[in-house]
Amino acid sequence: MAELILVAQDKNYRWIVADPDLLGGKLAVRGTRLSVALILECLSSGMTIEEIDEAFDRTFPREALPEALGAAAELADSVHVAA
Repeated sequence: MAELILVAQDKNYRWIVADPDLLGGKLAVRGTRLSVALILECLSSGMTIEEIDEAFDRTFPREALPEALGAAAELADSVHVAA
């Protein structure tokens, strides 16, 4: 989990945060209780940004999407060792 916090802290993201008091430290969209993983799951299921925004009572700031995708790309490109 420390790696996730470092991703958000190192990049000075405007929209993406990793706060231990919010969603257990998962990457989340600032000002919401929406995790980056949830947004990615919605996109992978074929939802549009409009549908995501509507599904979550218009709490998803569309400007956060590029940062969410960038943070996810960073994590996908990192090295993970299975124990």
